[in-house]
This record gives sequence, C-alpha cells and structure tokens, in this order.
Amino acid sequence: MKPYAIDRVSVVIPVYNEEASLPELLRRTRAACRLLDCQVEIILVDDGSRDRSAELLQQAASEPDSPVVAVLLNRNYGQHSAILAGFEQARGDLIITLDADLQNPPEEIPRLVHTAAQGYDVVGTVRQQRQDSYLRTLPSRLINRAVQRSTGVAMRDYGCMLRAYRRQVVQSMLACHERSTFIPILANSFARHTTEIEVAHAEREHGDSKYGFLKLINLMFDLLTCMTTTPLRMLSLFGGGLAVFGFLFAALLLVLRVTHGAEWAADGVFSLFAVLFIFTGAQFVGLGLLGEYLGRVYHDVRARPRFHVEQVIRAATLSPSPAPLRQVQ
Repeated sequence: MKPYAIDRVSVVIPVYNEEASLPELLRRTRAACRLLDCQVEIILVDDGSRDRSAELLQQAASEPDSPVVAVLLNRNYGQHSAILAGFEQARGDLIITLDADLQNPPEEIPRLVHTAAQGYDVVGTVRQQRQDSYLRTLPSRLINRAVQRSTGVAMRDYGCMLRAYRRQVVQSMLACHERSTFIPILANSFARHTTEIEVAHAEREHGDSKYGFLKLINLMFDLLTCMTTTPLRMLSLFGGGLAVFGFLFAALLLVLRVTHGAEWAADGVFSLFAVLFIFTGAQFVGLGLLGEYLGRVYHDVRARPRFHVEQVIRAATLSPSPAPLRQVQ
C-alpha cells in the first residue's frame, strides 16, 4: 500500500428539507475545508426538498469565488441516488460524503483526508457514543453483521455516511447499472485497501430523521437483495424442512387421533388451523422475497435514470482540473 498525493477534494452532501441546519453546515464545512492543503469543492445536492433548502444552496453557490456547487434534482430520489448525482459533478482526487444533519461533524474531514492519503481506497467511520435511540441502533447493528457476513469486509458501521472514496472507486460505482445501490457496500467491492476510523456523533439539532420505520424496513430489504441471492437458497431449504415437518406433524396427529379419540383436539379443527397458518405464512414470506428480486429485475429492465439533474450552479472552478465524473448508462 503506497501513499498518494491528494490535490483536490470533493465533499458531497445530500440535502433534503434541511433549511434550519444549512447555514451552520456551510459555515462548519467551509471552516474544516480551509484546514486542508489542497483545493476543495463542496457539492450539495438538493434531493427535491420542499422547504427553502434549494434556495439557500443557490445563494451559497452564486457567491463570488464560492467553493459551493449546488446540484438541484427535480424530485426526491433518496439519499444514495442524491450522492451519486453529486459524484457525477465531483472533480476531486478524493471524494468525501457527509450527511447534512450535522450529527457527524464536518470537523472530521481533515482526518479522513489524512487517512486516505496513506494509501487507502475507502475510509469508513465508526460513530462513537452514538446519539440515537435503541430502535435505531439495534437494526443498525443487525444490518452491519449481515453485511459483514455477506461481503466478507470487516467494517463495523456501514450506516455512517461520513466516508472517503478514491476517484477510481467512485468511477467504478458510477459505471454500475444497478438501480438500487447502497454506496458503502458497493464501494467495498471495488476497493483493495479499506479502513475505519472513529468519529464523534452528535444529537440531531433540527428536524427529524429522514429514515422513519418504514424507510428502515425498505433499506433492510434493499441491503438483503442487493448483496446476495442467499435468501432464495435459504427459502428453498426452509420450504423443504417445513414440508418434512408438516408430514411428520400429520403423522403425529393421526397417531394421537387413533389413540386418544377426536375429543382431545376439538375434532382436529385447531390442529388444521395451526398447519394452515404455518404453510400460509411460509408462502407469504417466500412470495415477498421473490417479489423483491423480481422488482429489481423489473427496474433494471426499464433502465430508467436513477435521478434527473434539473440545474447545476458552480461559481468556482478548479484549475487545472479533471473532467467531472460521469455516469455510464
């Protein structure tokens, strides 16, 4: 692993209804970036916000010599699609992602740059003393363990979006045709050297989390189906085992019916209902998983763009600079 020079850094921040936190976010991010000995651009992607977030981004990007680049999407596509839209505009040798809610402090950016310069392709982060409820941290731990088992990459906190990626890794991610992508997992599939550092974590000061209960459930299904086809294999094994259990259970009921008579189980009505519920539940679980995979095939066959950029406002240019990263369709 060889150290490499970083001449330009791009900070990509997805924004959705963050009007209250944007002024502080811009101030702190700019202050952190001024500590770097390289050129910096701050790319903020408005993911179809319904408040004044887009207007504030336009104002920040229109200031003379502003390092801010405002990317406006026509509607809400989701956090990861917004990040990919920011990747397309990135010109840096190193691209850093950051959430707009200030729970991960922008002051950690110099540490990410310093660590990446040692030769790492991906630098992840682990939130210390996480300021989230137990209902948020427990699913996160389960997801992290499932991802580690599926990918074989031992990272402890895939849910933290404060991460750094080398330009080559971002180019490879943009070349993928998947419509549903979880960026930290996808990046690790293209990285040779990865590491994690511990970072601070703060309480959310403004608004509510954009990941409600239903969105967390959707995220878990996305992670499950985008990583592996193991659930389909497990479903087949489960179905076979359930069929054997049903056969043995039926044989037991027959024996008990003969030895104890019909009165012991209400003439067998409750037993039949129990068997019916078991098989019905298994069928619905199987159909749900199968539907998830078929849905992915459906979206990939349609091949629609993952996002539509309505406007890009860039006051400052990096000179000389490589061309922005482009998505390969």
